[in-house]
Amino acid sequence: MNIKEYIASGILEAYALGELSANEREAVEKNLQQHPALREELSIIEQSVEALLMQAAVKPRAEVKTKLFEKIKQETAAKVIPMPPTSTAPWRYATAASVAIALLSSYLAFDYWDKWKKSETSLTNLVAQNQRIAQDYNNVNLRLDRIETDMKVTSNPDFTRVVMKGTPNAPESIASIYWNEQTKEVYLSIQNMKALSKENQYQLWAIIDGKPVDCGVFDSTVAGLLKMKEAAQFPTTFAVTIEPRGGKPSPSLETMQVAGNVAKV
Repeated sequence: MNIKEYIASGILEAYALGELSANEREAVEKNLQQHPALREELSIIEQSVEALLMQAAVKPRAEVKTKLFEKIKQETAAKVIPMPPTSTAPWRYATAASVAIALLSSYLAFDYWDKWKKSETSLTNLVAQNQRIAQDYNNVNLRLDRIETDMKVTSNPDFTRVVMKGTPNAPESIASIYWNEQTKEVYLSIQNMKALSKENQYQLWAIIDGKPVDCGVFDSTVAGLLKMKEAAQFPTTFAVTIEPRGGKPSPSLETMQVAGNVAKV
């Protein structure tokens, strides 16, 4: 089995999202048992999906949940027509994410509409409350737009994902790089990196022809994907060090936190 081609096919993303038939899941689970690299890849995928969905998590009001559940109990169960299983393809990951975003948007629209309809406070309080609701709704939409944009990068086969694992300085740290060889774009995704003091920042480096090239600084509070400076030539490695806030022209190698090699196609 060609591990790289198997990962690039998108089947692990579809497995993580429950998009596979029983036979397809059985085949994937068999491959996961035989190949540690696939298990590691699936773990990273599951962490990324969970992190992205948590950004958009919204807790519904108890009153709204009660009404929805009562409505569901009154409805007659819909007839389910089984559909034949379809082949797994990379676009299924992006499709599943789009469906989740659409469902979440529909729920938010209902929730905020309900708040507008049920407001019974004084005019002054009503205006202030509705302004807050409108602002919250706008903020959620912005987060959903960012998540959808992130999905377009993570599911794009033109981007090579580089997993940067923790060094002895930070064995529990882990982050990922998405690098596009054609456009030279670089995106960073943090899975686990410790918070730093206000005087310090993380700095990303691309090792090109044996020399470190600055790809920008960032903090551990980054959510989703962060676009970094482009890597103009083919890098062999990406690494992150701790530097004074604002970064330095050259890395402090003794503070290296994570690093990962770029696989050549």
